[in-house]
Amino acid sequence: MPLGERAGDKSESRYCGVETEFNDDMPHLLSFNIHGGFDFLVAPLIDPSYRPSLMEQDSSGSGALPFAGSDLVLSPSQWSSHVVGKISSWIDLDSEDETLRKDSEIALKQEIAWASHLSLQACLLPTPKGSSCANYAKCVNQILQNLNSMQLWLRIPLEKSDDETRNPDHMGEGHTDTWELWNSFRLICEHHSQLSVALDVQSTLPSPTSLGRWFGEPVRTAIIDTNSFLTNAQHYPCLSRSHQRLTTAFFSHSIQVVISGKPVHNPPMASLESSASSADNHTEGGWRHPLKSYLDYLAYLYQKMDPLPEQERFELGYRDYLQSPLQPLMDNLEAQTYETFEKDTAKYIQYQRAVSKALLDRVPDDKASTVITVLMVVGAGRGPLVRASLQAAEETGRRLKVYAVEKNPNAVVTLHSLVKLEGWEKLVTIVSNDMRQWDAPEEADILVSELLGSFGDNELSPECLDGAQRFLKEDGISIPSSYTSFIQPVTASKLYNDIKSHKDLVHFETSYVVKLHRIARLAPTQTVFTFIHPEHSAKNSNQRYKKIRFDIPPDTGSAMVHGFAGYFDATLYKDVHLGIEPSTATPNMFSWFPIFFPLRTPVCVTPNTPLEVHFWRCCGSTKVWYEWCVTSPSASPMHNSNGRSHWVGL
Repeated sequence: MPLGERAGDKSESRYCGVETEFNDDMPHLLSFNIHGGFDFLVAPLIDPSYRPSLMEQDSSGSGALPFAGSDLVLSPSQWSSHVVGKISSWIDLDSEDETLRKDSEIALKQEIAWASHLSLQACLLPTPKGSSCANYAKCVNQILQNLNSMQLWLRIPLEKSDDETRNPDHMGEGHTDTWELWNSFRLICEHHSQLSVALDVQSTLPSPTSLGRWFGEPVRTAIIDTNSFLTNAQHYPCLSRSHQRLTTAFFSHSIQVVISGKPVHNPPMASLESSASSADNHTEGGWRHPLKSYLDYLAYLYQKMDPLPEQERFELGYRDYLQSPLQPLMDNLEAQTYETFEKDTAKYIQYQRAVSKALLDRVPDDKASTVITVLMVVGAGRGPLVRASLQAAEETGRRLKVYAVEKNPNAVVTLHSLVKLEGWEKLVTIVSNDMRQWDAPEEADILVSELLGSFGDNELSPECLDGAQRFLKEDGISIPSSYTSFIQPVTASKLYNDIKSHKDLVHFETSYVVKLHRIARLAPTQTVFTFIHPEHSAKNSNQRYKKIRFDIPPDTGSAMVHGFAGYFDATLYKDVHLGIEPSTATPNMFSWFPIFFPLRTPVCVTPNTPLEVHFWRCCGSTKVWYEWCVTSPSASPMHNSNGRSHWVGL
């Protein structure tokens, strides 16, 4: 039964599992735990005493493997929905004992083949033993090449990078950061999309920045042992504040929690009896699952999370979904695209504030009734900026004459209809033309545009406004007056695998608009390019180059950089700004998702090693494009040289 209902959240993190011991009565094991309130089992599929070499010695054997019952003991839907196979923990594919190593290889293949036969959704692989995992990873990689849709979850203990009390059974002498163990394994497995992580949560946790790395990795489940729980004043299990924050973050990132271990808490019997009388506690005749108090606590944590805001619910379907940026000069936008952007009231409130301040600065109160300000909306679309500008004039008591310039003939039809409907015929002149070619009948006092892209200049706002600047008065105002792009390195395993699935160079040299969710931000953002309008310099060029150095916080540990997240911040007028840069983002605005610049080969960054990246904005006669490369800690190939894979057409 789900942990609870949370408005807007339909993710798999609502379902909680339990890790069990081997039991050859699988129907009873499943019934016991499902009726106890759990949604699925993580259960061994084969008797732990089984060794292939012993079977060979037993010549009287029938050849049947000691699995936990045949495939007929549960229905296909029960196997696939309620059971995760747990591969035998004894296997050690990198053992120096040849018999153990060979037994391990055979058993691993047999167990995964059986799990695949049962149509299980996932199997839990044991933690690599020792510091080397090359043979283990090689065998898993071989299996992945021919596997159906089943996921393989590699169990990795979540241990502190500087923890001297590490578990010697899991880690070799040189390993103090279990992320590096995972990284070695997935590199050998070629970043395979069906290889995921099951994090074993320990009683002590690494630093928050070190934990943050994992949210960009393909973590599917978190296994919390009962020994990690504390005891509250009522003798019930509870988690420390840091464990609570981590568990809530798991829920927010669609990571399922599995409870492992034996009950080590003894809640008072009176409380258990009162709980047993309530209908939702999965009890029959006073029976209660031994781990139910741990499950109840996780349900409490889940249910006390804030409901998803309406905007987040709207954006759920876009999370980590790669989209190509708009080509607003080459293509005419569709009605549906206009409608989506026009619903962004937060954006137009900021524009209205900016126009109001500009009008008050431009026209003193004593001339408000006589001076007519000429305002041009360039790229008027279906009219939201025209409306915001006229509302600003009404709010400030200033008089306006508006030119609405729009190149899309389909949007111009809607503009004419809007002007007629609102009775703006004497206030608004509609111009069906490209702002770069239009000859204006008079100069403008204020030039208003919404040509910004996710990276500020990536939808060619500089080129458009340079073309329109010729009809702005010498002392005229441009709204926006400036904008700056920002980038930061990110771990984004899902995005990387989605791009890799295309199996070509073009997709790795394309920048994408994406609602970032399953990522780890590895360092604070830094500025890239800035553009100012109006630009009066005679040597003005829109080409740019920037070298940027990032220092990853040392307590993060090593991390994988799959690419760079890009944002922008714009000054509309004076102190009125608009943007998506995380530290200053405009609240409740959804017109822009961040941009993502991928790396063809992910870069592993180690502590105290700087990450250096170079970005170019290049301009040709018919197109504008970006190029980027990394030079430290190791050099990467140049991405998108000469705009060979991706560009924005002029």
